[in-house]
Amino acid sequence: MRFLLVFLIGALFGTGIALSGMANPAKVLNFFDLAGSFDPSLAFVMAGALTVAAPGYAILFRMREKPLFDQSFRLPKPSAIDAKLIGGSAVFGIGWGIAGFCPGASIPALGLGHTSAAIFVAALLVGILIARRLAKAEFFADAVGRSG
Repeated sequence: MRFLLVFLIGALFGTGIALSGMANPAKVLNFFDLAGSFDPSLAFVMAGALTVAAPGYAILFRMREKPLFDQSFRLPKPSAIDAKLIGGSAVFGIGWGIAGFCPGASIPALGLGHTSAAIFVAALLVGILIARRLAKAEFFADAVGRSG
């Protein structure tokens, strides 16, 4: 049941991305083109999502102590703004601005047959692998530095 629900939620998200036009990288890139063919529709899609999600989360957390299919809600913990956060945000923004895809919109774009989405997803996966290796190397460097 859990996997069916996850699939249905993902399908709903993907349908929303496709219907809103956000799977079209040109539409997203036009949002960033303030001096040219600016298209504000991305801002309206984000505002619409927040309008639904914010009250939804507020209601959910008041009604339930835990999710249906897990032992607890897995929410991010507040953390300090550090170099990793700033660097990761910059890389995300640069990638979004260059390609016109964010990770969430690239998967529905694959289903719509955008070849540029396939290139983006491949680059995304390579980036994830590199980031994981760098994180492991940093962890081991920290551990060696502390023990010496």
